[in-house]
Amino acid sequence: MPIAVLALTAGAFGIGTTEFIIMGLLVQVAEEMQVSISMAGLLISGYALGVFVGAPLLTLASRRMPRKIVLLALMAIFTLGNIACALAPDYASLMAARVLTSLAHGTFFGVGSVVATGLVPEDKRASAIATMFTGLTVATLLGVPFGAWLGLELGWRATFWAVAAIGVAAFAILAVFVPAHVGRDDASTPLREEVRAVARPQVLLGFAMTVLGFAGLFTVFTYVQPILTRVTGFSEAAVSPILLVFGAGLAVGNIWGGKLADRGLGRSLILTLAGLAAVLVLLAPALWSKIPAVAMLAALGVAAFATVAPLQLRVLEKAGLAGRNLASSLNIAAFNLGNALGAWIGGVTIDHGPGLAALPLAAAALTGAGLVVALISLRLDGAGRRAVKLAA
Repeated sequence: MPIAVLALTAGAFGIGTTEFIIMGLLVQVAEEMQVSISMAGLLISGYALGVFVGAPLLTLASRRMPRKIVLLALMAIFTLGNIACALAPDYASLMAARVLTSLAHGTFFGVGSVVATGLVPEDKRASAIATMFTGLTVATLLGVPFGAWLGLELGWRATFWAVAAIGVAAFAILAVFVPAHVGRDDASTPLREEVRAVARPQVLLGFAMTVLGFAGLFTVFTYVQPILTRVTGFSEAAVSPILLVFGAGLAVGNIWGGKLADRGLGRSLILTLAGLAAVLVLLAPALWSKIPAVAMLAALGVAAFATVAPLQLRVLEKAGLAGRNLASSLNIAAFNLGNALGAWIGGVTIDHGPGLAALPLAAAALTGAGLVVALISLRLDGAGRRAVKLAA
C-alpha cells in the first residue's frame, strides 16, 4: 500500500481510540459523575450522533478545500476535543466535549476513504479502505485495552490526555506523508450533483444496511464492561485483556472483509452481515461461561469488522464519482447512527427489558434487519441489469 494510505491509518488509529475508549471506562465514569451505567452509555450515543450531524455538514463546508488541509484541520479538532474531555468538570461538560471530538470523525473517515481509493488500482479499492480502517482496529486492539488499564491505574482523565497526545502524533504523520495535491479534482463537482448522487435509492439502501447492520455490534459492545463483570463474572482487571482479544478479532475481520469485497462485493455483503447476525445469536448462551464468552467475543470482532469495507465500498460505487465525497462521509455517519441506535436499544433493554444477558439477541435482530435490506438492494441490482438487457 502507498505510504499515504498508511498515514491515513495513523489518523484512523487516533480517532478510533477516542470513539471506543469510553467502553472500557464506563463504570469509572459513571461512579465519578454519579450517573447510572445506562446514562454513561449515552456518552457513546452522544458521540455517534455528533458524527451523524457533523459528517455531512463539515464535508459540505470543506468541499472546496484541499483534502490534506481538511484532514489536518479535523485532526486538530479531535485533539482539542480530547483535551476538553480530560478537563470536563461534570457529566454535561463531558458530553459536550465528546460531541466536539466527534465532529471530526465522520468527515475524516469519509474523506480518507476517497483519498485511499484514489491512490490504488480499482481492484484494490476495498483493501485500501480496509488498510485505513486498520487504524480503527488497532485502536480497539491496543488503544482501548491500554486506555482501560490506564483509567484503572491513574483515573479515566489520564486516558483522555493520552489520546490527545496520540492526536498530536497523528497530525504530524499526516502533515509529512499525505500528498498536498491529493483530491483536487473533487472540488469541481457542483453541489447539486453531489446531493442528487447521494439521494439515489441504492445509495439510501446502502446507508440503511450500514445503520442496521452495525447497530447490532454496539448494542453489545457499548456495555461490554458490565456484561463481562456482572453476567460472565470476570473482574474489572480482566476486561482489558479480553478487549485485547476482541480487538485482535477486529483486525482479522477488517483485512478479511476487504479481500472478500475485492473478489465480489455483493456476495461479501451477504456473507458478512449473515455471519455477524449468527455470531450475535451464539454469543447469548456463551456469556454464562468464561471461556466460551471470550471465544465468542473474538468471533464477534472478526464478524463485525468484516462488514466495514463492503458496506463503505457499496455506497461509494452506487454514488459514483460525483457523489463519492458526500456519500463516503454520510456512510460513516450511518455507521455512527447505528452505534447510537445500538447504545440506546441496549440501554432500553437493560433498564426496561430482560437486562444485560439479553443484549446479544436484541443485537442480532438489528443486524438481521440490515441483512434483509442488503438482500433487497442486491435484488434491485439484478432487476436493473435485466431491464438494461431487455432495452438493448
